[in-house]
Amino acid sequence: MRLGPPGRWWDDSEFVKKLSLSEDQQKKMDDIFNTNRLKLIDLFATVQKEEAIMEPLVAADPPDENKLLAQIDRVAQARAELEKANARMLLGIRRQLTHEQWLKLKAERPPMHGSMRGMGPRDGGPGPDGNAPPPPPPPSDKPQS
Repeated sequence: MRLGPPGRWWDDSEFVKKLSLSEDQQKKMDDIFNTNRLKLIDLFATVQKEEAIMEPLVAADPPDENKLLAQIDRVAQARAELEKANARMLLGIRRQLTHEQWLKLKAERPPMHGSMRGMGPRDGGPGPDGNAPPPPPPPSDKPQS
């Protein structure tokens, strides 16, 4: 559910002009973002915490499969909660757009591949701090084995 370019695109003067966003729309989008920001930060921290707990379970020799699988479930649940919260925020922001603005915004974003692309901070939505996520590493010229 990626809405636009990475980060707080509704504060970008070029997009404000292209979409004819009103100051009221921008304020409402800021309010939605700010209302959700702390929750997203907490949920992101929960994902990191659950992943950190999982690391030694994966590294164990031999790994305790029951403990590892239970922790994988906790990581997956934490990620799902983060993605759902981010999607709810993005839907709230989208509701501030008129149909015409939504069509213009859709035309600005790159095509998505796969059903889950664009659903969260890793896919170009604003991260918990409102900034774009770091770009992916460039493709390697080395052939994969």
